[in-house]
Amino acid sequence: MLINILYFLAWCLLIGAIFWLVVWVLGLLGIPVPSRPLQLIGAAIFLLMLIWFIQVMMGGGHFPRLL
Repeated sequence: MLINILYFLAWCLLIGAIFWLVVWVLGLLGIPVPSRPLQLIGAAIFLLMLIWFIQVMMGGGHFPRLL
């Protein structure tokens, strides 16, 4: 179960980095992104990751392997 938690944390970092990178690139391109949609998307990602974490803790979470 410890390995699943480590994979979960790695996926959290990866998804968070992708979200941040997309927002950063849009800002560099001059495309204004209002804060409210960013908050809603961030909240949706957080809730999905919370559900995924609960599944991992219950023993049912399966992750694609990064390496």
